[in-house]
Amino acid sequence: MPKKNVASLLFTAAAVLTLAACAGVQPVPYTGIPSSSQLQQNRDDDSSKVPYKYTAPVVWSRYTQVLLDPVVVYQGSDNQFGDMKGDDRAELADYMGKTFSEKLATRFQLAKQPGPNTLRVKLTLTGAEKTTPFVGQFMHFDLAGNLYNGVQSVRGGQGAFSGSVSYAVEIYDSSNGHLLKAYISKQYPNAMNLVAAFGSLGAAKTGLDKGADGLVAQLH
Repeated sequence: MPKKNVASLLFTAAAVLTLAACAGVQPVPYTGIPSSSQLQQNRDDDSSKVPYKYTAPVVWSRYTQVLLDPVVVYQGSDNQFGDMKGDDRAELADYMGKTFSEKLATRFQLAKQPGPNTLRVKLTLTGAEKTTPFVGQFMHFDLAGNLYNGVQSVRGGQGAFSGSVSYAVEIYDSSNGHLLKAYISKQYPNAMNLVAAFGSLGAAKTGLDKGADGLVAQLH
């Protein structure tokens, strides 16, 4: 490859890296959720996806049922929806409720009221980023974009101009209201996931799929 083309490629890759790094939002311990004051910065290996968390000593196997509250779309001033329209926020909240319900049903019986051996799960959609139209898809075909996304894929990072979703999970013992677990999460597709790059909300929905699987895995 001619030196001029190599230099151009490196410049483009650097520009993609800079723009993508600036584009991503970083979740915060949202002040308007009940568990905010109990959340602590996560210093474990999964901190890039779960930056804040709270966990009480609990034996999850004693719980056989789960009560899932309707998903709340966070309205606090520290929300991270940017200029996302209300209809899109509602669509993501609806998808989140259905997805988490389906995944939790693989581990628990779904309950309709509080009771013994029953968890209560509260989900709050706190932010989301759309995949940048055309650019997000183009990055999967452009050489420099593929280079950046390949690195991000290995690192578990967010793809260039890809969407994401941020949310809070709060888990209570439904019989006494004690908080058992809470965390803030940001989820997005693998950076090389081409399918998730199509549709402005496709990446955010894929992030919710991953988040629901992750929640169920923690409750075994």
